[in-house]
Amino acid sequence: MNANILLKRHYKDIRIMFQDEAVFGRIGKAYKCWALTKLRPTVYQHKIRQYRYLFGAVDPFSGDSCFRITTHCDTLFMNYYLQELSGQYAGSYILLVCDNAGWHKSKTLVVPHNIEIIHIPPYTPEMNPTEQIWDEIREKFFANILFNSINHVIDNLCFAVNSLTNDTIRSISYRKWIGEQFN
Repeated sequence: MNANILLKRHYKDIRIMFQDEAVFGRIGKAYKCWALTKLRPTVYQHKIRQYRYLFGAVDPFSGDSCFRITTHCDTLFMNYYLQELSGQYAGSYILLVCDNAGWHKSKTLVVPHNIEIIHIPPYTPEMNPTEQIWDEIREKFFANILFNSINHVIDNLCFAVNSLTNDTIRSISYRKWIGEQFN
């Protein structure tokens, strides 16, 4: 019997999601900005190294997503994230496409029953559309901003994630080759 048919008997749908992690914080990186002619803008940078990680998975077909802010990026927090993702889409079977980070392949990684992880080839971040989600968040919500505290960073990150609509996620993450390979 077709594996697709077996999966559909146990789950209401099959989702393809792309997962990645990014770091955001008081790290301070100058971005391009507009200024009047012959005026050189002053952009301040932090020398403070406080940050948080954002775990995220996006579905390029529906624009659905699951984001979680964490203090670390390792196997333990990947396990927590997978449990959250599994619970959020409890009725779905998720084919989760990840890069080759060590915590994505760890022997202590606990993958829930409704998630299957596949890996993109090494050194091909362009194959993971979640990378463009990070670019969108950095450009629109973190460019040239001084944060007073790590709590300000977390608040801004929550605002950024909540501002991402399904249409925005779909428009950023969908690729023709994804549709051809997974549809």
